Amino acid sequence: MIKQQVLASLNSVLAKYLNNKGVHGDFNFTLEVPPKNIDADFAMNAAMLIAKKLKVNPKIIAEGLVEIILKEISDVIEKAEIAGNGFINLYVKDEVIYKTLKKILVEKNKYGSMPKKNKKKKVLLEFVSANPTGPLHVGHGRGAAIGDSLARILKYLGYDVTKEYYLNDAGNQMFILAESTKIRYKQMTNVKIDFPEDLYQGRYIVDIAKRLFSEGKDINEVDFKYETIKDILKTIKDDLKNFAVEFDSWIFESKLAFVEDKNGRTKVDEVCENLFVKNEAYIEGEALWLSSSKFGDTKDRVLRRSNGKYTYLASDVAYHKNKFERGFTKLINLWGADHHGYVARIKACVQMLGFNDEALSIILYQLVSLTRNGQSVIMSTRNGEFITLKEVVDEVGKDACRFFFLLRDPNSSLEFDLELAKKHSNENPVFYVQYVNARCNSIIRESKNREDIISDVETINFALLSTREERNLIKKLSAFCDTLAISEKTMSPHHFTTYLIELADVYHKFYEKCRVLTDDRKLTSARLKLIESVMIIIKNGLNLLGVSVPDKM
Repeated sequence: MIKQQVLASLNSVLAKYLNNKGVHGDFNFTLEVPPKNIDADFAMNAAMLIAKKLKVNPKIIAEGLVEIILKEISDVIEKAEIAGNGFINLYVKDEVIYKTLKKILVEKNKYGSMPKKNKKKKVLLEFVSANPTGPLHVGHGRGAAIGDSLARILKYLGYDVTKEYYLNDAGNQMFILAESTKIRYKQMTNVKIDFPEDLYQGRYIVDIAKRLFSEGKDINEVDFKYETIKDILKTIKDDLKNFAVEFDSWIFESKLAFVEDKNGRTKVDEVCENLFVKNEAYIEGEALWLSSSKFGDTKDRVLRRSNGKYTYLASDVAYHKNKFERGFTKLINLWGADHHGYVARIKACVQMLGFNDEALSIILYQLVSLTRNGQSVIMSTRNGEFITLKEVVDEVGKDACRFFFLLRDPNSSLEFDLELAKKHSNENPVFYVQYVNARCNSIIRESKNREDIISDVETINFALLSTREERNLIKKLSAFCDTLAISEKTMSPHHFTTYLIELADVYHKFYEKCRVLTDDRKLTSARLKLIESVMIIIKNGLNLLGVSVPDKM
């Protein structure tokens, strides 16, 4: 909040300054926290950028900017100094710092939220969407953590968010899945039959067959596809719930591809005919082709094969049309990085359907490298040799699992260290952050024995929080709002794991230097409110990540 307030004030000043210099148009500069050896609140590079435009000495520009800053926004900036080749170091007024602290204490779990700004923005966030061919593995878990946390952040910012799971329950994979269960079932009836290598080998297939066999049904009476998908889908839902992820809606590909309207047409039939009529699709070699190369794809794609069967792409086109028809103004798809080649064609489809492709954002995330005893675990749903999400959650806990999945940018590879995730020490980043809240709670509980504590925010003298450690802690608490802003802009929640770890660092420096419970009644009261603010921000941040906030550890 402090940085955003300073930025807003500087933008106003710079716009006026540039206008007087005859420079028009957008102007972007950086406002950063300076290195630790510089005792300033922020540093900006605006003077050097303006000097480059005007072809003059940066220090001359910096002198002019310092003068206008101190004149125009003295209610925000206490001091401005020129450093190096034209950087300007800024010192924020104490009143601004303490006002932010009060705001956190008053707004609590609403601090930084903007319900009115985004309430009309209807977002559909589709993620996980794993094929129902087996339990979720850790790669799916990373997608689940990213998607669910992003949804929490957007909801916190006031967006109307719907979390959706798209189930690919049609196509050849489902035939192979059903056949896998059917053969396992036959083996249980003492029929001697080999199990083909190209079928699903996992133990879960045997378990499904056992369940069906125990029901005593004749093999000809069993719908193996339905029964297998039903069991796997229940497992997926249970595992996600255990991971603190629940979806608002589930969409089945089969309903788009097979359910007919009164005219005998499916949603896939409808969208393909629509594209053909609009000359966005054409027939060649008895197949229906999408003219996706016109919109940036590397080549045209088949929608319907010459044998009359639709491709997965055809269903996906119908699905995206369905998303827009339901009134969503923003679509976010979270896919594994192996789907990168699919991005251009889906973007092309959106444009061909007459929608703005900018309304669709596709986030790609790298899969997870899971290590156990220094060895990588190979995951394959076909041969059954994989580590499930449930196994990892059971071993390290939901909190560590989610936090670790969110430690890196989605597009960065992630190595999941199981042993580190289980440690109850500051080496473990989630323990490190949670322990801050537990330590603050301990101090609050201890303070309950005192009768001289001032509890009213308006009567506390926050100016007593004058040490560098206290000031740095308040500024870091304020940066919660900056983290919300960058998470929204980049569509990534990993900024919050970084922020919370940094906040924990700053808190521990404060804790080492500043005793909270002192003989000074007024100072103690102010510091208690400061750590209460820490608890508010830690809780808000961990809630956005879907991680619990223990009071004791």
